Amino acid sequence: MAKNSKNTPKKADASRTTRITKSRARKFLAQVPEQCVFWCNDGNILRDLKELGNALVSMSDQTFAYHSNDLKKDFSNWIRDIVGDTNLAQSLESATSREQAAGIVEARFKLLVSKAG
Repeated sequence: MAKNSKNTPKKADASRTTRITKSRARKFLAQVPEQCVFWCNDGNILRDLKELGNALVSMSDQTFAYHSNDLKKDFSNWIRDIVGDTNLAQSLESATSREQAAGIVEARFKLLVSKAG
């Protein structure tokens, strides 16, 4: 019996590797409702993942630091709570620079576009 338990996949591992279906990819790429947009402290308003990626490329490091620091994880919270992409949110939490966050969002965006068909 102990041998079988070693070979049984853990549920936590399965949740991390959730397959991205076409409908999930489209949901993650869609614009959020107007009442759920992300308001950057520089005045930029973000409505979807593509706009977040573009904003991360062009925003100042100060704006990034305002929204993503030891106390606040605004970008990852918005992605998790509003967009619904928990995998991207987890990746963004570990980003230590604006450039790194932009790269993470760009890679995820490309993957989602390829899955959305």
